[in-house]
Amino acid sequence: MKKIIRTATVALSLDVLLKGQLYFLNQKYEIIAVSGNDKSLKEVHIREKVRTVDLPFQRQISPLKDFISLLKLYRLLKKEKPSLIHSITPKAGLLSMIAGYFAKVPVRMHTFTGLIFPSKTGFLKQILIVMDKMLCRFATHVYPEGQGVKNDLIQYKITNKPLQVLAFGNVNGVDFNYFDSNCFNENQNLTLKQSLKIENDDFVFIFVGRIVSDKGINELVLAFKSFQSAYHNTKLLLVGNLEMELDPINKETLHEIRNNDTIIDVGYQNDIRPYLAIANCLTFPSYREGFPNVVIQACAMNLPCIVSDINGCNEIITDKHNGIIIPVKNENAIFDAMKTLFLNKNLYNSLQLNARQSVVSRYSQGIVWSALEEEYERLLVHV
Repeated sequence: MKKIIRTATVALSLDVLLKGQLYFLNQKYEIIAVSGNDKSLKEVHIREKVRTVDLPFQRQISPLKDFISLLKLYRLLKKEKPSLIHSITPKAGLLSMIAGYFAKVPVRMHTFTGLIFPSKTGFLKQILIVMDKMLCRFATHVYPEGQGVKNDLIQYKITNKPLQVLAFGNVNGVDFNYFDSNCFNENQNLTLKQSLKIENDDFVFIFVGRIVSDKGINELVLAFKSFQSAYHNTKLLLVGNLEMELDPINKETLHEIRNNDTIIDVGYQNDIRPYLAIANCLTFPSYREGFPNVVIQACAMNLPCIVSDINGCNEIITDKHNGIIIPVKNENAIFDAMKTLFLNKNLYNSLQLNARQSVVSRYSQGIVWSALEEEYERLLVHV
């Protein structure tokens, strides 16, 4: 059985983004998951039934700590002698591809689940471009998660290597039996609404993701504040970790979240489905994405989506078919989209009707996992 090492900068990515995938692949290959040791890595070990290795990576640029991680990863690869190493997320990708090259791992794959540099400026942007170019230089195969990411890699001349999007895009696909509004009955939904002080006739906008500036939270909260003043019986439900270290939201935004009774912040939730089940519309005004699972998951739960015109989002959502696409960093556009879906019942019903069927045929886990397994087979046939 050939050995494959999967890496990510933080174990949460292996736990959440690749849920179920490692177990599936472990039936045919010996899969080893590598990231920093925390509860997420432990969960990967238990649920996916794969061997895990504690090897911390830094999300920030940290030359000394990055070099230490690189040495540890090199030693691990020399010891394990995998046939293939496959990374997701930027820092793990860079270090995995460099260590894999010097450790002579035959197949070195990296999946770009999103690009950071297009939304940055100045010296930081140039540094990030150089890092991604280095990553691709040491990789043998490069996979953008979607067409938008592929186009950016080409536009910025990050690599001359062939770029292949597996299946229809997305790193893991969605379990549509799990993400199904029929999993929740009316009594369950009513109980949750009551616990959150949501009235049964409230129109609920929901955001799911990290509560950081890059996700468009500042614009979303400002837009909703204005919207709620004009239109009553509306709520904004925020589901996700508040992260004030790397990319903090504005102090005014934080104050509004904590003091506006119509904004309900429930923090990170292991299971987001109950919250999607009581919502009417996903609002996801992110600045950058690779291929956001939450948009697919919301569609699977019959929610129209308001999304930014960015990579991934504009591949999943077709404007006025299963959602509304708006410009990036534009609170007025968020307001207008909210107003449209709140007032135009015919349009809302049409988008809701199309939401689930628009994603089921393209992004099921079976399609994504089979495409990845076939790619592994192709690359490992002579290894």
